[in-house]
Amino acid sequence: MSITMNTSNSSLFLQTETAQGLKTMGVAKNQMELEGKMALQLIQSANVVAPQQSSSSSTLGGTVNISV
Repeated sequence: MSITMNTSNSSLFLQTETAQGLKTMGVAKNQMELEGKMALQLIQSANVVAPQQSSSSSTLGGTVNISV
């Protein structure tokens, strides 16, 4: 008893496997691009401008008394 593979089925299997691999790579690339955009949006949203100091006439915290 001998078993032989039909070459046309083998070729079809390889083509299907290659197509699935390419599709998976495309999905992974799209996912990476989406995650990159989300990361940039997060970084930009965290870019908070520090409040400007009021005039120099404010004495709050200007004098510190230390006794030993």
